[in-house]
Amino acid sequence: MRKQVEQIQAATVLFAGDSGDGSQTIGTQMTETSAIVGNDVATLPDYPAEIKAPAGSLAGVSGFQLHFSSETIHTPGDTCDVLVAMNPAALKVNLHKLKDNGILIVNSDNFARKNLRLAGFESNPLEDDTLTKYQVFPVEMTRLTRKALEHTELDHSDQDKCKNFFALGMILWLYNRPMDYTMRWIKTKFATRNTHFIEPNISALRAGNIYCEATEQFATSYEVKAAQFEPGKYRNIEGNMSTVLGLVAAANQSGLQLVYGSYPITPASDILHGLANYRNFGIVTMQMEDEIAAVGVAIGASFSGSLGVTGSSGPGLALKSEAINLAMISELPLVVCNIQRAGPSTGMPTKTEQADLLQMFYGRNGESPVPILAACRPSDCFDTVYEACRIAVEYRTPVIFLSELYIALGAEPWLIPDVTHLANIDPNFRTDIEGFEPYMRDNETLARPWAKPGTPGLEHRIGGLEKSDITGSVSYDAENHEKMVTIRAEKVQRIAHEIPPIEIYGAQEGDLLVLGWGGTFGAIRTVVENKLEEGCSIGHVHLRYLNPFPNDLQEILNRFKTVLIPELNTGHLRQLIRSEYLIDAIGLNKIQGQPFHVYELETKINTFF
Repeated sequence: MRKQVEQIQAATVLFAGDSGDGSQTIGTQMTETSAIVGNDVATLPDYPAEIKAPAGSLAGVSGFQLHFSSETIHTPGDTCDVLVAMNPAALKVNLHKLKDNGILIVNSDNFARKNLRLAGFESNPLEDDTLTKYQVFPVEMTRLTRKALEHTELDHSDQDKCKNFFALGMILWLYNRPMDYTMRWIKTKFATRNTHFIEPNISALRAGNIYCEATEQFATSYEVKAAQFEPGKYRNIEGNMSTVLGLVAAANQSGLQLVYGSYPITPASDILHGLANYRNFGIVTMQMEDEIAAVGVAIGASFSGSLGVTGSSGPGLALKSEAINLAMISELPLVVCNIQRAGPSTGMPTKTEQADLLQMFYGRNGESPVPILAACRPSDCFDTVYEACRIAVEYRTPVIFLSELYIALGAEPWLIPDVTHLANIDPNFRTDIEGFEPYMRDNETLARPWAKPGTPGLEHRIGGLEKSDITGSVSYDAENHEKMVTIRAEKVQRIAHEIPPIEIYGAQEGDLLVLGWGGTFGAIRTVVENKLEEGCSIGHVHLRYLNPFPNDLQEILNRFKTVLIPELNTGHLRQLIRSEYLIDAIGLNKIQGQPFHVYELETKINTFF
């Protein structure tokens, strides 16, 4: 008899296990499959910081949370409808994320006394009253996977590596998802190496699917219909890959060779890896020996007439600060990608935070203003880093592009843009020697000329010492120094004239404005949507341009009785808004290495109504 299929609007699934259990792999496959069938998706990978923590330990738990829906969504979900826990540690770490009466699928084979002890359980939660408020489905995944693969030549150790696909097969059945995409991915993934895993992984996937169909444990499956998107061609994209494509597009539109100098660091390393795949577009990637060398090679590339880009996270940006100052005073294009993570120092490398904002404003010696732009979601990284490249090239300045781990590793559907609609990026190299002075200025942007080394008649001095206005000669004159500091600051401020008018979501004036930046977008927008449905006078503004602020920001702030600024830090934007506009903005701050939950914002916003 065919089992019941229930229509639902959305679901949130969390895969969790040891870092070697493949939770990230099957989470990604479930995401891709959901995107292919037309759902809106949002993800939150959660990696352990240790390279290889002891098996079964709490420190070694790796998780992947996926929210998919038939309607537009903005977050990977607060609580989960389904938790797949591959061992007791994964259960211990993530059980609080499972909603009451949620589905809990556990690999019961791993709930031996040793693993229970490692996870801090005094008794087996599958046998006591710990899990009474959930729908618990103990499944002997290890045994069943071995049974399904007993015809293969794999030993038990290698067979056990396939049990994550058994779990994925179960979830694909539970949500009426096809297995075809994952099967094709397996064949491609193992086409050149470890080909002996192709058939076993597919067999494990099928076995998990068949188990749910055949067993009496699962009486109901669920279906989430396709979402309605704006017409166009879409792909599922992670924030770091969106950044990669934005950089490639900027290089192509400007006609410049892009040179990316970097040193591996979580969570920015994927940008280096991603750009390396675009050599055929003239992209040059250089993994240097340290962070200082990485930014140095990017500055050298810009001096020679290329688009120099460097990327890192907060600790790396601390090391790059002197060189960023060199590019600033030399007035050369440079794009600096800071993919933020929890600090200070090396902090919590695999957790998210927004605590580098003041570092980006003030973390260099002397008067060193640079433009700062921040992406708000994975797909937005493309547009934001593209705009950072445009500003860097046309204003001859370093520009800082801010992302954060939550955005960088998260994924969502992305409407692939029409490249003919992208903004023009004009390097406008100086070639005319008539009247040339290295520090003469464009009347609108105050940008100095960009002259390629070796161009006859355009030789000029460059470096970190203060320059004489117009001539570029080294100058120690007091009044000239003050003048040059003022010009460089004014150049950054003039960018504000190009910033488009701020879009206010919801009320255009009224009781409460929620002002955000970066990865807080999804949680804020979800809460504001909910409060608007209740009839509340509430608006949402999310800033991409952080330095300079948009020209119309103050006027908008003054329209609302209260301004609330949620941040994953101790109040960096709030401090800047208070000092710039003398507005007593209220902060909502979280510094736990995790993004905001919708309920956390909702609880705070409810106090204003």
